[in-house]
Amino acid sequence: MSARRRRLGVAALAVLTPVLVWLVADPLLGHRLRIADGEQTLDTGVVPVAFVALLASLSGWGLLAVLERSGVRRARVIWAWVAGAVLVVSFLPFIGDGMDGGTRFSLALMHLGVAAVLIPGLGGRSSAVGAGR
Repeated sequence: MSARRRRLGVAALAVLTPVLVWLVADPLLGHRLRIADGEQTLDTGVVPVAFVALLASLSGWGLLAVLERSGVRRARVIWAWVAGAVLVVSFLPFIGDGMDGGTRFSLALMHLGVAAVLIPGLGGRSSAVGAGR
């Protein structure tokens, strides 16, 4: 299997993971994922969940490809550290107000799920030469 095809599969799985969390939390358990921002309340649906996961997947894949193509030594190690830092920063909104515990837990699980798929999946060793090209 080519590196591109493998990474495409990883990106697809990274989108599917938070969608599954949303399916369990919202339709199955009946807990609406709501975020309040002042007077406005945002219901987090499946489309934004999938879109954000897709954006994270493609951004991570793109950064890794740029690092690899530019000949950066230890590109995957650098990429993994950047991905870990992005994961940590993604948790900052959870320390504020505006969401209940169930929403906070579900969103945190989504973030962790995407990272658990992307970091080892994209950053792992590839058998193909020129991975990501």
